[in-house]
Amino acid sequence: MAFEARPFTVEIPQSELDDLAKRLDLVRWPEKETVTDWTQGVPLAEARRVVDYWRNSYDWRRCEAQINSHDNFLAEIDGLDIHFIHVRSKHEDALPLILTHGWPGSVIEFLNVIAPLTDPTAHGGTADQAFHVVIPSLPGYGFSGKPTGTGWGVQHTSEAWHKLMLGLGYDRYVAQGGDWGSAVTTAMAINRPEGLAGIHLNMIVGAPRTDTQMADLTDDEKAKLQKMQHWSAKERGYSEEQSTKPQTLGYSLVDSPVGQAMWIYEKFHGWTDRTTDSPADSFSLDEILDNIMVYWLTATGASSARMYWESLNKWPSDMNDLPTAYSAFPGEIFVPARRWVENRHSNIVYWGELDKGGHFAAFEQPEAFVAELRKAFATMR
Repeated sequence: MAFEARPFTVEIPQSELDDLAKRLDLVRWPEKETVTDWTQGVPLAEARRVVDYWRNSYDWRRCEAQINSHDNFLAEIDGLDIHFIHVRSKHEDALPLILTHGWPGSVIEFLNVIAPLTDPTAHGGTADQAFHVVIPSLPGYGFSGKPTGTGWGVQHTSEAWHKLMLGLGYDRYVAQGGDWGSAVTTAMAINRPEGLAGIHLNMIVGAPRTDTQMADLTDDEKAKLQKMQHWSAKERGYSEEQSTKPQTLGYSLVDSPVGQAMWIYEKFHGWTDRTTDSPADSFSLDEILDNIMVYWLTATGASSARMYWESLNKWPSDMNDLPTAYSAFPGEIFVPARRWVENRHSNIVYWGELDKGGHFAAFEQPEAFVAELRKAFATMR
């Protein structure tokens, strides 16, 4: 499929940054939480700390320059503009790789892994570990277009990503993803488009089959199942709201920068591998705010949530027999047992278990993430 890849530069008008500053100055705070932890959400003192830094110290132009230091493009696929970063390796035999983020992530997650993936010889690797890297923004996310009709869920996106790779001239490639990126990448594997050689996931769905696997759970599996059940019972409210009433939610997220920021910041607390009670234990405030700014400046609070409306209860469930690799980061939302995963993925060629890291693997542990991809795709080249 041929298409025109139009060069794109992120250029946020100063008026947008001035408007943000005014809104932050006029924030109306809720009262303090009635607990001493995060069980009611982001504590007021933490929110005030983040917003004070955002208003008085944060520099968007630094982030903008970092994004623009790579080649950015827009391409119309199925009537929708898709934004993507595309960096080719200097090594001719590099393996084309498409990386897909999820919510509440963005292409920001992958900025620090581009160089070691495309230029491994300068980052502790060898030439035969090189990748050509493609990093798209999901439909309705970041700098991609916002769908004006229904249908842009996981399945449609997975088909669009194949068209993107073919349009860039890659007739053989691999795919990687976490969160919604995991769903899109899994759907690509199930589709088995000609040219997709295999996939890597840093979040994978799997549960015990009640008829055969519940009766003999190991202690480790019991702990994994308990973690999954806790998330389902106590932590998935955001997904229920986004999957049922994304438009109503959008009025708050698109209008209030603090509302949008805390909607995301809470997840950087709950989904990372921390040793303290602050997300800044795993990321700098600059990094977290870079990601939040992509949502705020593009006003994608509603459009990004619609992926949940489209696909939350339609996670790819058919058997995938394409070569599949998985890296388990301990701070992930849930980490299923391998035999549960094999209920859906019959051709697991690599299974890595890390001792540190969480949901935003490439963002939180870039060196470990790169090492995992090098090992995972070694057998798929």
